Amino acid sequence: MFSLFKSKTHKSHHSHEDEDLAHEQDMKKNDPVAAASHAASEAWLAGHLNHLTEEQEQKFVEFKKVCEERGYYKPSCEEGGPSHDDATMLRFLRARKFDVDGAWGQFKDTEDWRKDNAIETLYENIDVESYELSRRKYPQWTGRRDRRGIPVYVFEIKDLNRENMAAYNASISSTMTSETHKSSTVPGRLLRLFALYENLLRFVMPLCSALPRPNPETPIVSSNNIVDVSGVGLKQFWNLKGHMQDASVLATAHYPETLDRIFVRPPLLIPILSSDTDITKIIGAPSFFPTVWGWIKRWFDPVTTSKIFILSASEVTPTLTSFMDPSSIPKQYGGELDWKWGDMPNLDEPARELVGALETAPAEGETKPGFIKGPVLFKGKEIEVLGTVDGKSRRETIPVPQKEEQNPSEQKEESKAAEPAPVETKDTPAQLEKQLGQETTTEQRKAEANDSIESSITAVSGEDESAIKSPLEKETEVINSETTTTVS
Repeated sequence: MFSLFKSKTHKSHHSHEDEDLAHEQDMKKNDPVAAASHAASEAWLAGHLNHLTEEQEQKFVEFKKVCEERGYYKPSCEEGGPSHDDATMLRFLRARKFDVDGAWGQFKDTEDWRKDNAIETLYENIDVESYELSRRKYPQWTGRRDRRGIPVYVFEIKDLNRENMAAYNASISSTMTSETHKSSTVPGRLLRLFALYENLLRFVMPLCSALPRPNPETPIVSSNNIVDVSGVGLKQFWNLKGHMQDASVLATAHYPETLDRIFVRPPLLIPILSSDTDITKIIGAPSFFPTVWGWIKRWFDPVTTSKIFILSASEVTPTLTSFMDPSSIPKQYGGELDWKWGDMPNLDEPARELVGALETAPAEGETKPGFIKGPVLFKGKEIEVLGTVDGKSRRETIPVPQKEEQNPSEQKEESKAAEPAPVETKDTPAQLEKQLGQETTTEQRKAEANDSIESSITAVSGEDESAIKSPLEKETEVINSETTTTVS
């Protein structure tokens, strides 16, 4: 393999220059100003609940009927509502561009996967300390939202070095509390990751849907991410590819349409939680980024890469503030929020009014409150605190303060009146990069990507294959065997 690997690096100097130039021009097709304008309008709501065209409404009715006839959806359950809410069903339909057969296939695969892995039981019974260890290795909710009400997460990659990741993987042993998961063939690191996605779906999104925002008629079904990759070089990037691909494949296959956009701080980007939704951003990319961009295009689906944007240093603050209020941007990224990597959520006042009971006393040397660890459910009128502590089940129900109900139009007017004016950005024409005409499967992309990446790193670093090969690389096969849905 190594001889073949070396032979692919025999490109001329001009060949590498031409390839980098092509990647650079490709990246410039995506315009953050146009994306900000799109988000500021209501255009982003197209295809969402209460914003469907007549044709989309018909497809939605057809999709639910198909799922019901095949035993995967119930319009009414013993609990009093449907087995799946409309916003969830629409995520699968949007992910497949309202193709009913495609949406049905992905929905069925996901429901089977959830049942086989007892996902709800996993989240509700996971060891609290195990959950907290995992939370520190993936995007963390800041407790804030963008101007549309979508939650803002931060992911700092430099902490994920070889030593820390080895320690993290070693800690995953007997922390799964149910027999179902102790005997599972799914690696513990993936089970923990499943639990983090469940927190997004079952706590953060429903909470944000209950808070004031411009379009209360449409539930919140996605998240924003600020990815900080300062201090990350090519070798660390390569070593983390398994960690990144796990989340990417999982999100696209079983949590479609849950990622809205990613804002990335220097020096380079990797779309951590890729999905078929809005946009991804790269801030202050280094000189070697065109090479990395080439890897990304092979690793991830065309829809995701078409949403990636490059920002110069001077564009960072105005771009971030065009999407979110400065009070929701951490100080290290030019905002006013007292929040750093590893912190628990620092809630805004509307969120504090509903779930302030989850806050804890400030840590030593801190002035802001902490936040309860582990799995939590937000159910509108109550909060459920779950998980396992020292082998014992933790179950607590906390009532949510109720306000006098308003109809959606009244909430919408109130939210708009309170909404800060976005920072103006210069009006430059732009178009999102069009989706490639031909689709490739996840497996094909990974195979092509790994060959290309190995060649590129060898050319850049001069190291042999054994020096740069990731200890996580062989684990990629695990996520392939667990994911039955082809990424579109």
